This record gives sequence, C-alpha cells and structure tokens, in this order.
Amino acid sequence: MKLMHMWVVFALISAVLLGMYDVFKKHALNENAVLVVLFLTTLTATVLVLPFVLGSAFFPGHFKQYVLYVPALSLHEHALVFLKSVIVVGSWVFAFHAMKHLPITIITPIRATGPIWTLAGAIIIFQEHLNVLQWIGVLITLVFFYLLSTAGKLEGIHFNRNKWIFAIIAATLLGAASGLFDKYLLRRIDRIAVQAWFSFYQVIVMLPAIALFRWKRPKSARPVFRWRWSIPLIAIFLLFADYMYFYALSIPDSMISIVSALRRGGVLVAFVVGAFLFREINIRRKGIYLLGILLGIVIITFGSQQTG
Repeated sequence: MKLMHMWVVFALISAVLLGMYDVFKKHALNENAVLVVLFLTTLTATVLVLPFVLGSAFFPGHFKQYVLYVPALSLHEHALVFLKSVIVVGSWVFAFHAMKHLPITIITPIRATGPIWTLAGAIIIFQEHLNVLQWIGVLITLVFFYLLSTAGKLEGIHFNRNKWIFAIIAATLLGAASGLFDKYLLRRIDRIAVQAWFSFYQVIVMLPAIALFRWKRPKSARPVFRWRWSIPLIAIFLLFADYMYFYALSIPDSMISIVSALRRGGVLVAFVVGAFLFREINIRRKGIYLLGILLGIVIITFGSQQTG
C-alpha cells in the first residue's frame, strides 16, 4: 500500500482507539474527582514513556534501531511542545468535567463537530475559502447539531444555558486548535519526540491546576476520589491513538482536514459502546443526529480534497 494511503489507515486505527478512550474516560469519571482522575491519567502516560526517553538518552545506538527512539530537542522545540501541552490540558479539563456531568450520547456528537472548527481555523490562519461542497457540509452539520440540542432538552439539558455544554464546546474548540498546531509541529519536530515530551509536560501543566482547583478547597468541599481500573486504560489507549495520529500527520502527503475528520469518526465507537454500557436514553434519535453530523463532516472532507 502506498504511503499516501497508509496515513488514512493510521487515522482510522487512531479513531477506533480514541473511541474506546472516551468510553474508559466516562467510566472513570462517573461520580469521581475529575482533576485527580485527569492527573493520574497524565501521570500514567509519563511513566509509560519514561523508559523510552531515558533509553534514548543513555543508549541512543541501541534505541535508534527501533521506531520508539526519542531524539533530543532544542530549547525552542521544547517550548513549542510545552505550548501544545497547555492547549491540550486546557481541552482535557473542560472535556473531563463535561464527560462527568453529561451523557456520552450527547458529548460524542458535539465532539464530532471538531473538523468544522479545524476548517474554520484553516480559513482564518491560512486564508482559505469554502467551496460549495464545504458549505453544504457545514450547513448539514449545523442543522443536525441544532436537532441534537432538541434531543438534549428531552433529558433536561438546555444547550443555551448548560455550563457543561459550554465546557464540551470549549474542549472541542481547543482540540481543533491543537489539531492545527500538530500539523505545524510535525513538519518541524520528530513525532516520537513530540509525543514523549508532551507526556512529561502535561503533568507539569496539571500540577498548578490540581493545586488551584482541589487542594486549596476545604477538605469537606473536595469531591471524593475512587480508584477504577479504567483510569490507566485512558492513558494507554490515548497513547496508542496519538501514536497512530502523529504517524499519519508525519507522512508528507497527509491532509489535516481529512485526518481530523477520520479521527473524529471514533465517536461512533464511543457512542455505540457507551450508549449500551451506560444504558442511556433516546439512543435512536441521538444516533440519527450523530450520523447527520458525520455526514456533514464527510462532505466537508470531500470538499477539502477538491480544494487541495
């Protein structure tokens, strides 16, 4: 298979892993302390990549034989990866809080709109213009997003005044910004180095958040933390999903608009598995709206190919 097709395969594998990541995240956060779960997840990822960072530093000759070699970065490159960590952790803080308080069958369709915001960023940053197909895709996505809000009202979730809806939208916007930044980073920095050092910096970024939002609160006001087996699985599945995602973006012919759209297809996995696992309601109605949103994303993707 040619490389130009391989990045599509890697993006699809990343999508499936990302869908399961969302399911484990919902399981871990149910009636649990959000920031502690997030911190332990980031810490797990750091522990997992630590052997490869140390091995690459002390035994470079041996580790260069494998695809997990972590090359050294300049100070400027470290600063760029740290900035990525700030963006992603910000997205996670919003997303984890929303995931705790909203049904997964509401969250997944909202997250599916991510490629629209990535496209909007490309228009603003790269001065791109929408073609007819892209406009049609955007309009279809927005119509089904509105219909999703009507389904939410049946469960007492009002999109225009629910703070957790605004939180998941903020997480989606930051995720889109991260996607655009990833394409910039991976044209300049080795993908393994980005993922490895990102795993370290996310812990550093998380520490002030833990201090500010948890440990300075009265003990009686702190949410109770419960250990669950799904907490380390969040980190494991995200690491493998990101590995495939970064690999897809590192291939020269890859297109961020298409990779982003394919990766967002993981919401189908999260929706189907999560809906039955957590016994949520209005599954058929919300499933139709999710498919409508994904149809819009597919049309946008075809439009992006024409533009390219």
